[in-house]
Amino acid sequence: MFAKISRTSVGLFKSLLSSILLLGMLFNVQAAHSAPKTILVLGDSLSAEYGLTRGSGWVALLEKRLAEKKMGFTVFNASISGETSSGGLSRLPELLNKQKPHIVIIELGGNDALRGFDLKASEANFRAMIAAVKASKAQPLLVAMKIPPNYGKTYSDQFFGLYGKLAKEMKVALVPFFLEGVAEKAELFQADRIHLKAEAHPQMLDNVWGPLEKMLKK
Repeated sequence: MFAKISRTSVGLFKSLLSSILLLGMLFNVQAAHSAPKTILVLGDSLSAEYGLTRGSGWVALLEKRLAEKKMGFTVFNASISGETSSGGLSRLPELLNKQKPHIVIIELGGNDALRGFDLKASEANFRAMIAAVKASKAQPLLVAMKIPPNYGKTYSDQFFGLYGKLAKEMKVALVPFFLEGVAEKAELFQADRIHLKAEAHPQMLDNVWGPLEKMLKK
């Protein structure tokens, strides 16, 4: 009789243990699915709120929009004023490792062009960044920029064309022009005529939001 009770008890214990393990696995799966995904913004001063009150730039506005829409994403802003494509490339591996983002918005290149960097070097940096993002299983979003034609029409055109070329060849999402709808409005620029006032940033967010929203649903 005692042996029978023991075997029954062992059986019940094993069944209970299996149930606990199964519940734990289900809980972990549910937690993984419900945990917020990260959007990493790798940008320059236009994304780092240069000359603006904290919380008024387009990245902060993106955070607010995502929260309002309850889309399950958080934003990590790794933008630095004056950042170049080479600087972004050097910082990217550590950011990918620590943040493990789902989407990486690459808003760089403007400082490369303003400093007259060789476009081949910039292109190589962008290719390496896009490849690193893809290798980490994240989705890259490339943000295209333009520079004034006074830097030379040929150079300006080649610089702007670089973004579309990379997006097509490497099959990545593209924001056609970051400053669409604001670049031609002098009243939206700060005194330096390079950085935008807070009033321009809602439009900048809208320019990014179109391509980004499609990625959020994947």
